Amino acid sequence: MSSNIEMAAVDPESAADQRQLFLLVFPPIMLPIFLAVVDSTIVTTALPAMAASFGEVQRISWVVIGYLVANTIAAPVYGRLADMFGRRQLMQMAIALFCAASAVCALSVSLPMLVLARVLQGLGGGGLMTLSQALIGERVPARQRGHFQGYLAGVIVFASTFGPVAGGFLTEAFGWPSVFWVNLPVGFLAMALVRRLPQANHGGSRASFDGLGLVLLVLCIAPLLLGLDQMQRLAVSRVPLIAGLLAIAGTSAIILVRHERRIGAPLIPVRLLREPSIWRANVMAGFSGASLTALVTFLPIYLQVVGGASPSATGYLMLPLTAGVGIGSIMAGRLISITGRTALIPGLSFLVTFTAYVVAGIWTAQLDRAELAWLVAVGGFFQGTAMPVAQITVQHLAGPRMLGAAAGSVQLTRSLGSALGVSVVGMVLFATLASRDSHAATVFADMVEQGKSAMDQLPTSAQQAMQSQIVSGFRAAFFTISTFSASISLLAWTMPLRRA
Repeated sequence: MSSNIEMAAVDPESAADQRQLFLLVFPPIMLPIFLAVVDSTIVTTALPAMAASFGEVQRISWVVIGYLVANTIAAPVYGRLADMFGRRQLMQMAIALFCAASAVCALSVSLPMLVLARVLQGLGGGGLMTLSQALIGERVPARQRGHFQGYLAGVIVFASTFGPVAGGFLTEAFGWPSVFWVNLPVGFLAMALVRRLPQANHGGSRASFDGLGLVLLVLCIAPLLLGLDQMQRLAVSRVPLIAGLLAIAGTSAIILVRHERRIGAPLIPVRLLREPSIWRANVMAGFSGASLTALVTFLPIYLQVVGGASPSATGYLMLPLTAGVGIGSIMAGRLISITGRTALIPGLSFLVTFTAYVVAGIWTAQLDRAELAWLVAVGGFFQGTAMPVAQITVQHLAGPRMLGAAAGSVQLTRSLGSALGVSVVGMVLFATLASRDSHAATVFADMVEQGKSAMDQLPTSAQQAMQSQIVSGFRAAFFTISTFSASISLLAWTMPLRRA
């Protein structure tokens, strides 16, 4: 089996040098990931224009939810199919579906048509991240994967920052359909580069696909994500709906796990996830997604609502965080490639991240917006170390026959962690506000939509008290995010696999 790995990968000793390896493998892997991440952020900027175009503001969130549900479900499906039929072929199919769905999105004449096209786009997008990670495991020797994972993490962070800026410009200059049309030239270039990759003997089994597992996965993921979305609103009238959705998700999850344990070719690699280092790496990916997504969601709100920053100034203030995460990921990847140590780096780094976010929570009211942005950026720099570690650990232990399923499991947990993190932090924020003053949560929601003009409508005597309550809510939010970092550090210190 080890000989197959060497044949599937590009051996740096037989290649001219590591530069040749990088130029051969990195561009066709980088572009699909860039596409997937940019699409998830560029569309949010265009949502108000879409709502104005279709006149259905109350349902516009389904443009995001539909993509998220389909993307999350598709990730493990692509992983399993890639192990059966080959990763290069599946990547080309995923890019083609993503581009075709992007064209349908741009041509949509109604909101239901747009939502359906976004679901199809999510089904394609779910393969871009998973298959890119699997291709690294297939093509790159183990000790070189740290370099690639670090660079990919940098691409992800850059794309997350670039997306909103590009979305705003394109929407203003050419209208909201342009945020979908722009995917086509990038997608066509990505397909051409993927075709340049040499065909690999993946050696996967052509066992029958786990159709029942897919049905159970849909019944688990879709209600869970819908329930988490509803939980952020903290409306008592929604409690029965939330409870019903979570009950369906929980029941389906139990049945799914039992089913996957019994069959020989499961959709979700349950047997693989029983390996202590693998399940810890997956949970680390989930907490990492929760922490980073919660930060990039709520920090801009704080900077605008409490700090009074304009949208453009907020974008600049977010750059230290996103740059810090990207640089930290690249440096972590290099250190892992040099030393082989995977668990030590996040174990130490997230102690610093935990401290930075606790300090941000304690001194929230005393820090101006620039100081807070740079403090969070310090935490983000060390937080970047977790992004390459999870994939490197899982790929090292999974072996060549299970690379796709293993990469899919990491992407699935990261997506679920991101959704759960935003929901939990949002609930903590609004619950803290409501516990002090039931009116505070309403005022804060109005400020998010209308800006500080909503605060100006209050009597002068009440504005300072309301500002203090909002700061307290964000203090609780920072403390909650810090617990995600502490959990990652604990998982890293207890991980059995110390080197890869």
